[in-house]
Amino acid sequence: MKRMPAYLALSDGTLFEGEAAAALLTGEVATGEAVFNTAMSGYQEVITDPSYAGQVVAFTYPHIGNYGVTQRDEESHRAFLSGVVVRDLPVRHSNWRSEGDLESYLAAEGVPAITGIDTRRLTRHLRSRGSLPCAFGTGDPEAIIEAARQAKGTDNQDLASVVSTTEAYRVGSGKLRVVALDLGIKGTILKHLAEFATVEVVPSSTTADEILSLDPDGIFLSNGPGDPAALGHVSETVANVLGKRPVLGICLGHQVLAQSLGGRTYKLPFGHHGSNHPVKRLSNGHVEITAQNHNYAVEEGSVPGAVVTHVNLNDGVIEGIAIPALDAVSVQHHPEAGPGPHDASYLFDEFKVRIIAATGGSL
Repeated sequence: MKRMPAYLALSDGTLFEGEAAAALLTGEVATGEAVFNTAMSGYQEVITDPSYAGQVVAFTYPHIGNYGVTQRDEESHRAFLSGVVVRDLPVRHSNWRSEGDLESYLAAEGVPAITGIDTRRLTRHLRSRGSLPCAFGTGDPEAIIEAARQAKGTDNQDLASVVSTTEAYRVGSGKLRVVALDLGIKGTILKHLAEFATVEVVPSSTTADEILSLDPDGIFLSNGPGDPAALGHVSETVANVLGKRPVLGICLGHQVLAQSLGGRTYKLPFGHHGSNHPVKRLSNGHVEITAQNHNYAVEEGSVPGAVVTHVNLNDGVIEGIAIPALDAVSVQHHPEAGPGPHDASYLFDEFKVRIIAATGGSL
């Protein structure tokens, strides 16, 4: 396949040569915050994860697209990320589940891509310098470098309101009732919750009074994109429901829960993005291999009344907290996987048990 030459530039002036792909048209420039994902498979789940809004995802695995795409692997109704960077985008795909090829899918979703990039060099650079704004396109390399210097990262951005549902909707039909605050919720999370509950998914702007008026048995705080420090309104909502119902938070929901109690968050140098991060469960010493996708973390010792339940064995980042007095639990990693291992999926079962206990065991 004949492709147009293209360039990827980072905001520090570093330049990479590649070729335009998918929705990257001649003369156009795509921008976003460059991050890398180490998963070897599950690229469609990554591409449709709303938590990647505002980011350009570089896949470290060299062949992306070799097993095609299928609607069954989508995590949301569309792709929210700003672009895709790969080493090789196979022309042919082969898998019994496949319903099409990745490049056509990206083009239909309006996602620009660049292929032929030395993703190993790019990853090493981002590990050394941290996540950086970037730009890529088919134009003059100097103009693309300048576009990268003008590009925005995710700092101080409320991207949860961009990806959140605008209208409440319901999934599942269980006897338990869970309200899920949608900050960028993934479809696989809803599948887990719907196994034991009727789930009312509400916009990120929903107030505490509106949540409690739905008379939930439990409250779920979802994953999502952007800087948790920009979500003061959501933290206020969470603060006003804590202690009134059992709460479970995942990823951004974990960070917002911490903030609602006065905790602080900070940005990691290059974040955690992949399906192979070891996390130690402190209650029993077990090591769980987890899926992760976040650029921010909770500052140790900043959350009053919280007990640390999980830690990342790569860098010591807090991966989970519990506030027993308020019946609230949250984790930084993704127990639903999608893609990734299911070592931490027990957290959904524990949430169910906590909800039943809070209802007096009557359900």
